[in-house]
Amino acid sequence: MIHLFKTQTGRLRIIGFLEGISLLALVFIAVPLKYWQQAPAFVTFLGPVHGALFLLFIFNAMSVGVAQNWKFSKTTWKVIVACFIPFGTFYIDKKILREIEER
Repeated sequence: MIHLFKTQTGRLRIIGFLEGISLLALVFIAVPLKYWQQAPAFVTFLGPVHGALFLLFIFNAMSVGVAQNWKFSKTTWKVIVACFIPFGTFYIDKKILREIEER
């Protein structure tokens, strides 16, 4: 796990994991609690956290794409679109980022 902090791609993988967890917590825990239990506190807390992780993921994906010379039409757009889909960052980590990290 420590080796992930040493490379840009590794840091992107960590941010992607955190962003994916925050999206799942927001969609499947906080929003249902807000509307079914009238408890908006979780959304109030998780919304900005997820937003910050989302932006951090986008900026880091672009940074890694430039540093690794990814073709935007082949790789970068897939990585960016993944953060809009629940479980997308986990899929991209397994299919793209892990393979790039191992090279």
